[in-house]
Amino acid sequence: MGKFYETIPPTLYTWILTQKIFWVATAPLSGTGHVNVSPKGGPYFGLLDNRTFWYLDMTGSGSETISHIYEPGNGRVTIMFNAFEGPPRIVRLWGKGRVLENGGKEFADFVERNHVQLVTGTRSIIVVDVHQAGSSCGFSVPFYEFKEFRETLLEYNGRKEKKYKEGNEGESFPRYWASNNTWSMDNLPGMKTALVVSSEEKIVPTTKMVGPLAPKNLGIPSRGLLLNQRPAASLQPSLLLLVALLSFIMGVCATLFVGSENVMDRFATYL
Repeated sequence: MGKFYETIPPTLYTWILTQKIFWVATAPLSGTGHVNVSPKGGPYFGLLDNRTFWYLDMTGSGSETISHIYEPGNGRVTIMFNAFEGPPRIVRLWGKGRVLENGGKEFADFVERNHVQLVTGTRSIIVVDVHQAGSSCGFSVPFYEFKEFRETLLEYNGRKEKKYKEGNEGESFPRYWASNNTWSMDNLPGMKTALVVSSEEKIVPTTKMVGPLAPKNLGIPSRGLLLNQRPAASLQPSLLLLVALLSFIMGVCATLFVGSENVMDRFATYL
């Protein structure tokens, strides 16, 4: 049977810090937007207290989590852990996320204050202010034996950093972010750094989706778009029809009102 807590209890607190993998779930506010779930592996996360979870957000081809956290009125994040050995357990942390982008003061202050060990390719730190924690049985989750962490991403980022330091400007992380992390797959703004570099250096964003459901004109609103501002949605035909109908009704009412005033004026002349 599931249990819920307003803060992370000591038993779950200790257990969380021993895990090797977790999942991050976010979604845009729009009902037609796409829910995103990202797996995270490695010892790159922690708890500041029983209400605050954080993890290193590594450079990658997508930035859905960042876009959803930045979306005005959104910020919803769910963190999920599974027990793959020992007693069965599923733990979820619900909260609001904050993005601390690499290169910003908040990022630097957080790293210094909490003695965070950064790795090459860290693009941000995601902080989740937890307002609810929960545990459930996990009876159907299979057993898996942990072997080792993959080094592929660390090696890739290391080679990229080396090429950049050797003079290859095209290998800079900000350029990569500008190409891949400016917009979400639903055309929501992504990394602020990426948006700036993309605009300044005229870097065309990578196509995120294909087919009829893919957003049109990906990245076009970046011209003059304020950072953190969502591109304006197009009006639906039904909404346009409603606006036209209301305009017609208001016009008729105004005509009748003016006409009634003229009649009263004429009537007054005969009195």
